[in-house]
Amino acid sequence: MPALAARFDRLPPYPLADVPRIRRELRASGVDVIDLGAGDADLDPPPAAVEALTEALRDPDMSRYPFQLGLPSFREAIATWMRARFGVELDPMAEVLPLIGSKEGISHLALCYVEPGDTTIVPDPGYQAYLGGTILAGGTPHLVPLRSEHDFLVPLEALPAEVVASSRILYLNYPNNPTAVSAPRSYLEEAVAFCREHDLVLAFDNAYSEIAYNGFRPPSILEVEGARDVAIEFHSLSKTYNMTGWRVGWAAGGSELIAALSRAKTFVDTGVFLALQRAGQACLESYEAWVPGNVAVFQDRRDAVAEALTGAGFEVTVPRATMYLWVPAPGGDDEAFARRALVEEGVVVLPGSALGQGGRGFFRIALTVSRERLVEAAGRLGRLR
Repeated sequence: MPALAARFDRLPPYPLADVPRIRRELRASGVDVIDLGAGDADLDPPPAAVEALTEALRDPDMSRYPFQLGLPSFREAIATWMRARFGVELDPMAEVLPLIGSKEGISHLALCYVEPGDTTIVPDPGYQAYLGGTILAGGTPHLVPLRSEHDFLVPLEALPAEVVASSRILYLNYPNNPTAVSAPRSYLEEAVAFCREHDLVLAFDNAYSEIAYNGFRPPSILEVEGARDVAIEFHSLSKTYNMTGWRVGWAAGGSELIAALSRAKTFVDTGVFLALQRAGQACLESYEAWVPGNVAVFQDRRDAVAEALTGAGFEVTVPRATMYLWVPAPGGDDEAFARRALVEEGVVVLPGSALGQGGRGFFRIALTVSRERLVEAAGRLGRLR
C-alpha cells in the first residue's frame, strides 16, 4: 500500500473523535441524550419540495445526466430569488451554478485558484471546507482567529503583508458559523475593496442569510459595488429549508468565477440530480409562504434557550441570525466541558476547538431540537458550572 499524499496528512484530526461512540453507548444504556452538536434541525422540509421531488421522480427525463448546466428552470428560479431578495441581477446561465450542496462548491473553488506555495485566508474557527479545500489543492491556509475584540470579524488591515501577498482566496462567512455574528454592510464593502486591491477571490459563504430574526435581513456580498469582479457567493437549501441531506445549493457571482468553478466540477461530478433541482426550484418559489414560519420556530427556540442558559449562569449573546448560540465555556476549557456535558449530563454540544483552535474557550449550541428539549439541556448544562 503506498503512503498517503503529504497533503492528506496535513488535514487536521477531529479533536473529539470518540464522541459518537460515547453517545451511542450512553443511549444503549438508557441515558436520555440531547444532541445539540450538528446543525441538522429536527424540522420537516417544505411540502412543496417533497411534492415536486415526488412528481419529478416519475419523469424519466429527470434521471438523465444533469451535467453542470442542470435544470434551466432552477437556474432561473435562483436568479429570480436573488433579484427579489437582494436586488442583485444575475444571468442565470453565466452567473449561477447549481451545486451538490454549497460545501462541495466551496471546497472545489480552491482547485481553480490555489497552487502549491499559495496561501488562503481562513477564519478560525470556521467551516472545515475552507481549510480542507485549501490543503487538498496543495495550498496553505493562514488561520485568522476570530476574536471578540474584533467583533468576530476577520481583521483585514491587520493581516501580515507577506500573507496577503501570497494569498489567492479570502473566505468569509457572515452570518457566521459558529460565532453567530453578522457583519455590517461597511465591513462587506471593506472586504470587497481589500480583495480588489490585493487581487484576491472573495469566497462568501452565505448559507445562513435567511435564518435571521426580528426583521434583520443579512445582505449578499453581491450587493456591494464592484463585488462581481472578485466575489463568488455560496447559498444552500440545507439550513433554511431543513434539507441537509438533500445536498442542493448554488454559487453566484461574476461569469469568470462561475465558469472556473464549473470547469473544475466537470472533472469531479456530473451535477445535481435533476429531480432535486426541481425540488429546489419549488423551495425558492414557495419562499414567501413557507420560510417565515420556519424561521419563527428557530426564533422561538433561540429565545427560550438563551433565557434558560442565562438563568443557569452562562454568558449568552443573543444572535441576530443563524441557528446557533456561541457560549463561553466554564473554566475556559471547551473540550473538557463538552466531554463532561456528554458523559455526566447526556448533552452533546460542539466544543469551539472542533472548528479550529481560534474557537477554544467557547462551545456551540445548535437550535436543532424542540424548545422544551433545549430548555432541559440548558438546565443540565447549568449543573456543570
